[in-house]
Amino acid sequence: MAITQPLRSLGMRLLMTTGVLFVLLACSLLIAEFASAHGYVDSPASRSILCKQGVNTDCGNIIYEPQSLETTKGFPQAGPPDGKIASANGAFPKLDEQSNTRWSKVQISPGTRTFTWKFTANHATTSFRYFITKTNWNPNSALTRDQFELTPFCTQTYNGAQPPMTYSHDCNVPSRTGYHVILAVWDVDNTANAFYNAIDVQFPTGPADTTAPTAPSNLAASNVGTTSATLAWSGSTDNTAVTGYKIYNGSSHLVTVPATSTSHTLTGLTSSTSYAFKVTAIDAAGNESTASNTVNVTTGQIVVDTQAPSAPPGLHVMGAPTSTSIMLMWSPSTDNVGVSGYRIYRGTTLVATVSSTTTSYTVTGLSPSTTYAFSVVAFDAAGNTSAASNISGTTAAPPAEAPWAPGVLYTVGTRVSYNGAIYECRQTHTSLSGWEPPNVLALWLPV
Repeated sequence: MAITQPLRSLGMRLLMTTGVLFVLLACSLLIAEFASAHGYVDSPASRSILCKQGVNTDCGNIIYEPQSLETTKGFPQAGPPDGKIASANGAFPKLDEQSNTRWSKVQISPGTRTFTWKFTANHATTSFRYFITKTNWNPNSALTRDQFELTPFCTQTYNGAQPPMTYSHDCNVPSRTGYHVILAVWDVDNTANAFYNAIDVQFPTGPADTTAPTAPSNLAASNVGTTSATLAWSGSTDNTAVTGYKIYNGSSHLVTVPATSTSHTLTGLTSSTSYAFKVTAIDAAGNESTASNTVNVTTGQIVVDTQAPSAPPGLHVMGAPTSTSIMLMWSPSTDNVGVSGYRIYRGTTLVATVSSTTTSYTVTGLSPSTTYAFSVVAFDAAGNTSAASNISGTTAAPPAEAPWAPGVLYTVGTRVSYNGAIYECRQTHTSLSGWEPPNVLALWLPV
């Protein structure tokens, strides 16, 4: 039997609709996957972060999101195609422009160098890998796989764990001279994606720098809390330039901060724990100074607060209630640590939560001529709740309704009395004799 034209058209529309829905679903899944993690290399500064900082110019939209250089993982066998390596498969095409003078360069030397990633959305991680251009690469040609040594000179495995929002580790940078590009790859663990950051670096062309900076001095700790402490020190000097400071607990490297910082607040420490902090200085060649003096710090003990605040004293009705509202007022509660706020109840119903600096509240939406039971309790940051302060209050009677009269303009919602009954205006009109409310219910609604 032949298929009629209407049926054929219906089938085509269904097929097209199904296809559109499939594409939209696929796009939504892809966007969700790509949005799951974001980050960039902050030190040595990547091409993208130097764009955001204005050191690199004419960069395009990467200045708004240097953390978004994401595409499929698997480099060098997969990942971004040749010519689009720096832009993560063309997402930010300006980054693929390549010449010897196009990008600002970070001074670097062979040897130990700390690499620092900053994340705006960290994620379970497989590894961090670093590739460098060959000794005979062409800086005036596009970045392709042929330009790079395809074996990473550094691999930091992370075994599916989630790094902190700022993560540093050391790599042994191979020997080079002049301008080169390091490609940093962050392999996300449980998605199909990775992040690609090009780092433009300048190696010294003269004799290698083997002179370490002087040791930082006058290290001191302040603001020691249960999980944090602030360190400050006097800066180091170097024959070329200090590029950063490394903070240690004993022999464990905690974090590297820029050379412009001579103080840092450590967070995420363990309470009731002793630490032995020291600081060293590093330069672009990877030379590291001897350590500063050691500062011994013991973090505070986290005290479990089990004491509830006092009941709010002096709870009373303030002023004359209206027909639909009652104002409550009380004096501040006290607590061994601090009151966080108050909860106001009508009967057993929570009607409001207010801050610790608020000691009054107007309960609205009440009915006229009705008695209500109210209570107020105080609470603290540990969740301890005081005993309740209780009071009752009665709303005022509703205002008397004006009697209906002819020749009056009534608007919607106006209430009138007529022969002892109350009516509410349903339509705006000017009343006439004979239009008494019981006679024209299209205009008046009995209340």
